[in-house]
Amino acid sequence: MKIKLIAPIAALAAAGLLSGCNPERLEIPQKGVVTMESFYQTDEDAEAALVAAYQGFLWNVCAKGTTATYTPYRFAFNLCGDDVYAAGAQFGDNDFNASLNEFRYDTSNEIIRDAYGGLYYALYYANLVIDHFGSREDASQIMKSAVAEARVLRAFIHMMLAIGWGTPPLVDHVLASSDNPYNCSTDPNLGGMDQAGLLRWCANECELALPNLEDRNGSGDKAGAVKVTKGFANAVAGKSLVFAGDYAEAARYLEAVISSGNYKLVPGERWEENFHIEGDANEEKVFELNLESNANLSVFWDIVNRSTWMECQMWNWRSDKFVSSPTNAYSSLEGWGGCGVPKAFADEFKENDGVDSYRFKGSLINIEDLIYNTVYGDPEIDDLSLEEKKVNKDKLGIVAQGLYGQSFYLPLKPIAKTTDLRNPGNNTRLNNFTLMRYAEVLLLYAEACVQNGEPEKAFPYVQELQQRANSQTVISSASELTMEVVEREKKLELWLEGCRWPDMVRWGHTDGVVNAGSAVPVLYDKLIREPVWEDVLDPETGKVATKADENVTWQHGSEENSRYYTADTHEAKDKGSNVGFKAGKHELFPFPYTVTSINPNITQNPGWTN
Repeated sequence: MKIKLIAPIAALAAAGLLSGCNPERLEIPQKGVVTMESFYQTDEDAEAALVAAYQGFLWNVCAKGTTATYTPYRFAFNLCGDDVYAAGAQFGDNDFNASLNEFRYDTSNEIIRDAYGGLYYALYYANLVIDHFGSREDASQIMKSAVAEARVLRAFIHMMLAIGWGTPPLVDHVLASSDNPYNCSTDPNLGGMDQAGLLRWCANECELALPNLEDRNGSGDKAGAVKVTKGFANAVAGKSLVFAGDYAEAARYLEAVISSGNYKLVPGERWEENFHIEGDANEEKVFELNLESNANLSVFWDIVNRSTWMECQMWNWRSDKFVSSPTNAYSSLEGWGGCGVPKAFADEFKENDGVDSYRFKGSLINIEDLIYNTVYGDPEIDDLSLEEKKVNKDKLGIVAQGLYGQSFYLPLKPIAKTTDLRNPGNNTRLNNFTLMRYAEVLLLYAEACVQNGEPEKAFPYVQELQQRANSQTVISSASELTMEVVEREKKLELWLEGCRWPDMVRWGHTDGVVNAGSAVPVLYDKLIREPVWEDVLDPETGKVATKADENVTWQHGSEENSRYYTADTHEAKDKGSNVGFKAGKHELFPFPYTVTSINPNITQNPGWTN
């Protein structure tokens, strides 16, 4: 306990010593320090400030930064969808995730708090570049380019804030410590700017940046995938306008990305690499943040905070719920099982794509394939025949507690491989953080074209996506390209890429989450835990000791030909929580309590109380 007091005591001692000194002796220039006034002057300063803006974006949006929820941006824009469970060891494990997934969160939820705060922290670094170099009459081309790149980062940040929070503050300059910004809708200087107005502002910011941005130099230009380019600016403008409902203008920007020829879909057999280190900056990446390991950096404070620290565990399979864990064989890392796959989503994916689809096989894995086909490195398991594995419960299977929040298909797409990690067994993932793939550009363009009544313009691109996936569902004419097709393709192609939940909200397709939290499955192994068909009473009290399993579902339709089954739970509901999506409230995230409690100018979103 004494160790914890050393720093404060030392600080007090230093203060006491300094207070007795001659003040004139303290006026000594600090070595190695550049003042704010003298720094933002040269091309080198502009480049350094831009690097800081990229790092600030990486630190606060894409990575752990200083938050406790690992990658809050990713969780915030994925966990409310109808295509995922916030699973874990059991109910209550990492409940900041599950409360979001089941719509029982409040204004203090740390994912919402940290995602919102991270976006504004990142904004500060972009505004520093723009404030100091954006209005200079003598600005060099290097300075103009730095401002343009920072402007697009700022536009992207505001776009995501608008998507998540509706009418957040528009912050286009560095704020003073005394400033209390208004919602853009109530800001007296913005004339009642609504969500669509903020999104159009984002598109205009990108338009202003375009003349001073470089283009990616062909699809093989890796450097052009990890910096802001004309392609990314056009993509951000196009996405902003799709969300604003301005489809004609959106199509113009998105078509510019396509016609540039600087981006391509990777071949189907390489689809999975998009989500691993071997796919960093490949031809399909429009923009991603570059993650590099540097031996000169502190592992914890530098590398960890600049990476998706622990996300590789959060969304890995739950190691301790397997008799023999497959996680070490696949990723050399224990998992926490925080990402679950709803059966309805897996069934839809399988029905649409077929089991031989590249993207289906790269996204999901059947529980039997995972347990029986993993090479464990243990001859007592690996030397067994398939039939022997199917009946073995000493070395293979799921422990009695079951896999909470899982159905018969488990996630594969978000699972880190050993090669993605800083070192084998290290929980720091270093493949790049992708913000925009060319596949998303094509599907945004398809939506804009369909809404404009011009599906023929986008038909070849959607067909190309389906063929690339090796899907069994491929449209053959422009007349088959409907919004239903676009929605399904986005749902499958861009799973866990922060698209499904925002799409559900703007399309009004939220029926699939009205009952979220009312039927959370647990995946069991009948060789280790047989179904409980009736309530089991305590012989002494006569009260129910073990409840009967609800809605028992066998993997292959019947107990006779299935080893694995699911049973539904609803523990949050049992404990009195109000679960499920509520129209008029959950379309937008709440402004965090940490913000509204100190800024009286923020008007809370509908349905929320501070």
